[in-house]
Amino acid sequence: MTDAATNNAFPEVVTVGQYLAYRLIELGGKHLFGLPGDFNLSLLDEMLTNPELTWVGNTNELNAAYAADGYARVTRGVAALVTTYGVGELSAMNGIAGSFAEDVPVLQITGMPSTTARAQGTLLHHTLVDGDYDHFFRAYKEVTAAGAILRAADAALEIDRVLRAALDESKPVYLGVPMDVAGAPISSAPLTRKLRATPSDAVALADFRTTLAEALHDQSAVTMLAGPRIHRRKAEHLLEEIAGHRGVQVATQASAKAMLAESHRASLGIYMGEMTPADATRKVVDQAPQLILAGTVLSDVLTGFFTQGFDLSKAIELGISDARIGPVTFHDVQLVDSLTVLNEIVATLDLVEIDPVQPTWPYRKALRDQGAAVLSQQALWTIVQEWLPSNAIAIADAGTALYGALELQMPPGTELLAQPIWSSIGYTLPAALGTSLAGPDRRSILFIGDGAAQLTASELATILHRGLTPIIVLINNAGYTIERVIQSPRAVYQDVTGWDWAALPAALAPGIPVLAVTATTPDELRSALQQAANAQDRLVLIELHALPDDAPPLLTRLGSMVAHSKASPSN
Repeated sequence: MTDAATNNAFPEVVTVGQYLAYRLIELGGKHLFGLPGDFNLSLLDEMLTNPELTWVGNTNELNAAYAADGYARVTRGVAALVTTYGVGELSAMNGIAGSFAEDVPVLQITGMPSTTARAQGTLLHHTLVDGDYDHFFRAYKEVTAAGAILRAADAALEIDRVLRAALDESKPVYLGVPMDVAGAPISSAPLTRKLRATPSDAVALADFRTTLAEALHDQSAVTMLAGPRIHRRKAEHLLEEIAGHRGVQVATQASAKAMLAESHRASLGIYMGEMTPADATRKVVDQAPQLILAGTVLSDVLTGFFTQGFDLSKAIELGISDARIGPVTFHDVQLVDSLTVLNEIVATLDLVEIDPVQPTWPYRKALRDQGAAVLSQQALWTIVQEWLPSNAIAIADAGTALYGALELQMPPGTELLAQPIWSSIGYTLPAALGTSLAGPDRRSILFIGDGAAQLTASELATILHRGLTPIIVLINNAGYTIERVIQSPRAVYQDVTGWDWAALPAALAPGIPVLAVTATTPDELRSALQQAANAQDRLVLIELHALPDDAPPLLTRLGSMVAHSKASPSN
């Protein structure tokens, strides 16, 4: 058997499971996450006959979904997980919903009871014992772009349709595979043609080009706010080309941080409405004569709780599969194409040279001598800023970790992976499994709080047993500091039980070498990070002890805004 991407010959007949494996490998999903269950065993046996597909067994289905999400963000392909019917797929749904919210193409594959059992309404385990086998398929319709329960008669057609939807919309999709369908023989003929996203409509694209040229012809400067959907479409190179033209300035959303190198002359840093760290950045975006929103998501956190100062109706919007200029929407215009057109038009404009705006990097300031003092958030992130390596994958969980990391200036080649829209705490630890597998030549560096880590800590076992070597910086502030900042800091529900984090790796993976260190002062943190950099051959767990009420400045600002909104008579 051969990789579908090579377009070489395939066996004339393959099973449904083998067909699906070929397609996943073609789309970059060479690792398969999930858990076995009696309804998916035949499917797994068929899929894993392909030696190019690697099984990654997870400790639970939610973690599998999180891991697949992290994997897809790095490969920018389609990642997949396999669960069993009912109990397994429902456990994964939170992770799939997060992928939907954050535009990540993940394939949820459910091994289902046989076609006969479904047709007869047999009262099997893992069902709701009411004879209806489509409850969970219907539920998944709410968090996926497309789905199908396969039949042998049209399995290839349906697999290709569903996977193309993932490509077109950059959203998760669903496939249910009954036990008797998994091994059914089908023709391999469709595999000789690669799956591709639907191209832009030529007429709509031409109309967009003409209208965009008219909208920009008299502009002396171009201001862009770039969002995460540029990353999902692998279009960072186009953003960089656009930013390279004279007279162009680019701010990025928090979920797209460092998508344009933060040392780039055109970079304005991140924009978050009234939460924007640099006043100059906020002013440039809010007062732009003609703002271009490229791949943006205008959710609450990303806009500083809707405190953006620009007029959305007057902005030009470039979406994943459409574009808008004023009241006119150009449907079926793909983001890569709209950015290409923008780049070509900007190159023809007579733009003026603009003095670069210097974003605010609070942790670039020298740390006063407090080597033996209690480790503050300011000291923590200042030391991390000094140490953070190039060409890494930084990952920050929703909480103090995210709001500290957002104000770091990322070194060349280092990106920040976060989940600020869905904001499911604990997501990033399994996601680090996915990023480590998808980007083995770049070290994953995870920043996560103790409360978040307790939700998904079991996946540390998978990371260790697979020999992966991320650096995990665990911020132990005895609970949910992000919630303390928002409301009721002394409430009993803000606390979590204490764990012996340094002992956890040995319990989960006895005999596997690990560097586990604890830091309570700035000097200890500097030493721990240096040790981590030197320990390239093993996982590193650094437990930092932080004060429960101490928070990064950006998080403190968020808390003040939330408190103000609650006090407003209009709420």
